[in-house]
Amino acid sequence: MTVDVGCAAPQLNNRRVLHIALPIVLSNATVPILGAVDTAVVGQMGLAAPIGAVGLGAVIISALYWMFGFLRMGTAGLAAQALGARDSAEVAALLSRVLIVAAVAGAGIILLQWPLFAGAFLVAPASDQVEGLARTYLSIRVWSAPAAIAIYGVTGWLIAQERTRAVLVIQLWMNGLNIGLDMLFVLGLGWGVGGVAAATVMAEWAGLAVGLWFCRDALRAPAMRAWEQVFDRVRLIRMAVVNGDIMIRSVLLQGVMVSFLFLSSDFGDTRLAANQVLLQFLYITAYALDGFAFAAESLVGQALGARARTALRRAALLTGAWGLGLGVALSLGFALVGPALIDVMTTAPDVREAAKEYLPWMLIMPMLGALSWMLDGVFIGATRTADMRNMMVLSVAIYGAAVLLLLPAFGNNGLWAALGICFVARGLTLLACYPALERQAGV
Repeated sequence: MTVDVGCAAPQLNNRRVLHIALPIVLSNATVPILGAVDTAVVGQMGLAAPIGAVGLGAVIISALYWMFGFLRMGTAGLAAQALGARDSAEVAALLSRVLIVAAVAGAGIILLQWPLFAGAFLVAPASDQVEGLARTYLSIRVWSAPAAIAIYGVTGWLIAQERTRAVLVIQLWMNGLNIGLDMLFVLGLGWGVGGVAAATVMAEWAGLAVGLWFCRDALRAPAMRAWEQVFDRVRLIRMAVVNGDIMIRSVLLQGVMVSFLFLSSDFGDTRLAANQVLLQFLYITAYALDGFAFAAESLVGQALGARARTALRRAALLTGAWGLGLGVALSLGFALVGPALIDVMTTAPDVREAAKEYLPWMLIMPMLGALSWMLDGVFIGATRTADMRNMMVLSVAIYGAAVLLLLPAFGNNGLWAALGICFVARGLTLLACYPALERQAGV
């Protein structure tokens, strides 16, 4: 049920943070688990090339989709602030806007798929076998573009209203279906890489259907079709500025992750596959910590909309403390079960050996990245997106310098070190901008 903007907000305490965050921690954890299952399913083929192809293809298509991830982040911040300001009509109008943007963006990606994918492979020095399999994967995955992008917006809209149990149901349904279809298409029918892609396409459209069902009350509301408000010039400009900043930030962040995998391919198919396996650990960390970052988006946004500085600071501190604690717990967990997880995800002996060689990086990455992930949530909730954009530009420059300095001397270890340095730079630069964010909330 949508939060009643006419009622006083519940007390801001650990229980409320956990009420918002825990369903998101669980739902987000299913996303990298899905990536791990994708890797594990093709890993049963006993070859490095299919693992690398699924990893490379997934990174390319995810990078394209995540350029529109502003629909989740921007919508969460704007809707939370509208909720804090008790503007229920704007909350509904935002849902109309994001669905329109998703439909147009998804159709654009489908129409432009050939040049988009050709450009990606121009900068990806993978082997001919890996590239051929990745092209097969992408040619199928692209047909879920409108659904995948729309899910971002629907998720952000629900998070702003603290309806995170609905988000959990969407993710469990979508990713559970995807895993089941993976096993059917790849292990049962032998469709290989194409089967992994087909499973994802079907699951993403099914996930959007469930998401819209959770929005059914808003979809029937007159405000959804109050076109004067939906296309209000001032609100559209603000949405465009916020989302434009987030899009630039997202493109830069995805550029770091894509470049990491592309640079990995310089070390051969085995290390490329090993890095792809280890990236699943990193995605588990990011998605788990995002549960508390999403709580920060909702709580900080509502506090800022209500002009309540004390509540904003408390929201930032509570969610940050939980996120940092979870990061430490994940590091300890990877130390205990990391080797066993690697063995589950691939049966290729050379890939197992290489992944275990670089596993120590997964023991420190959660702690290196925790501050940046948590502050992302705070700044999204406050819609301080120019700060996010500018600090991302600075962090990417630092990452590039680290790559140039460390890669020649330390090889794949240098690449992992550069990624860790990028995470630390993002956290520290955003922390330096935080006092200005608090001042925005007034007294």
